Amino acid sequence: MTAHIIDGKAIAADLRARVAGEVARVKREHGLVPGLAVVLVGNDPASEVYVRSKHTQTQAAGMASFEHKLPADVAEADLLALIGKLNRDPAVHGILVQLPLPKSIHTETIINAIDPAKDVDGLHPNNAGRLAGGFAALAPCTPLGCIILTKSVHASLEGMNALVIGRSNLVGRPLVQLLLNENATVTIAHSRSRDLPKLAAGADLLYAAVGRPEMVRGDWIKPGATVIDVGINRIPVEGGKPRLVGDVAYQEALNVAGAITPVPGGVGQMTVACLLVNTLRAACAIAGLPAPGV
Repeated sequence: MTAHIIDGKAIAADLRARVAGEVARVKREHGLVPGLAVVLVGNDPASEVYVRSKHTQTQAAGMASFEHKLPADVAEADLLALIGKLNRDPAVHGILVQLPLPKSIHTETIINAIDPAKDVDGLHPNNAGRLAGGFAALAPCTPLGCIILTKSVHASLEGMNALVIGRSNLVGRPLVQLLLNENATVTIAHSRSRDLPKLAAGADLLYAAVGRPEMVRGDWIKPGATVIDVGINRIPVEGGKPRLVGDVAYQEALNVAGAITPVPGGVGQMTVACLLVNTLRAACAIAGLPAPGV
């Protein structure tokens, strides 16, 4: 048995097309153009690639895209002043500050300064708290993408045993809340957890988000389980380009899992598509319109 490979690229393309359709509708019916502002501090090459991709896809969906590039040595006060300006700008419905920030800037202060209604990264304590309480909230994009990919395999996650490996604020913790909202039974594991292989053996749904190359081995996985690999790790290759691998030993897992996301071509594709979803949802909420159909 070989696992069904979940095509993140195709699922993300379908989602972007649906977002573009809804953007066209709210423009036509309400004269509303959703706007996303992305703030990049410094010139981290990986962050620059992400920001370029966000800009291209935002425009392709028919939204307004605002880019703000600041030098790595920008004063925290100047960054806060820019966020204040974007909070007040009626053309901007989503604000994303690309992480990580330089060490001279306090990340929590910056996240807390973003208007929760425009916090399309879902990291503001208001959104995190609402999500934890089971209320409507803007949720982080990567966990949202994980849920959509899982539901491409299982129409309902109700009663399924889910294991989330990793407890970051960006992926692990919000993913647990989203799984609870789907009525899954959730275990969260991390670097201090004992006997990870045993925990994994009972999971119908396994989410690996630890940032350790190929940590999850094939013999950990319950036969037929759905495996969602959030990891993106660059492995140096002598004399060549680094190889991209996930947190799951993919070749081993292929022979055991029922379905699995590849790296690349899996979760990464969904993150930007879900950012567009969040921007559209935020624009409709701010304008007092009903939630869009995506």
